[in-house]
Amino acid sequence: MKFFVDTANLDQIREANDLGVLDGVTTNPSLMAKEGIKGEEAIFRHYETICDLVDGDVSAEVLSTDYNGIIEEGKKLAAIHPNIVVKVPMIKDGIKAIRWFTENGIRTNCTLVFSAGQAILAAKAGATYLSPFIGRIDDSSWDGMELIGQISHIYKLQGFKTEILAASIRSALHIVKAAEMGADVCTCPLDSILGLLKHPLTDLGLAKFVEDAKKMNG
Repeated sequence: MKFFVDTANLDQIREANDLGVLDGVTTNPSLMAKEGIKGEEAIFRHYETICDLVDGDVSAEVLSTDYNGIIEEGKKLAAIHPNIVVKVPMIKDGIKAIRWFTENGIRTNCTLVFSAGQAILAAKAGATYLSPFIGRIDDSSWDGMELIGQISHIYKLQGFKTEILAASIRSALHIVKAAEMGADVCTCPLDSILGLLKHPLTDLGLAKFVEDAKKMNG
């Protein structure tokens, strides 16, 4: 399973990259705004900087919701860097745009996915990635991980090539569960990735090793 960090913060991207397990980055307008990045020119420069930092796919989200707007914006985003993947919302015009992008060699990430039916449409249109929002599904009293498993089963059965990118990840446990359910990619905050390092028995064991080492050295 590939690890993407879900942020526009350059320091967090560098830290995740230095860990040696980072495969890519996902962003969205909210994350850009959080970093104070405003205006098309500044946003595009920021995407270019991220692409220079990471040797992997970087999802850049369109703001338009109509077919022509999505196409034009997506073409501009794709031109920034070869690693850019155009993030397109799961709407009717979004699916039409994904088909156009697929036919014209532009990779896509279909976002805001909440059902298996939506996942089938995205795969049929040729989306490179599909982003089910696990945490938001859990918030609505449904099981996000069950959806990941269902989509994984359908994609394998039907031979779809679209990769399942588990999004809206809230914890290290979410990452583990997404891996168990067949997600190809997990995108999450840096804290969730670092959370995989933690276990109380590791801390206790390390403390014991350090204590014994001090005894050995007098």
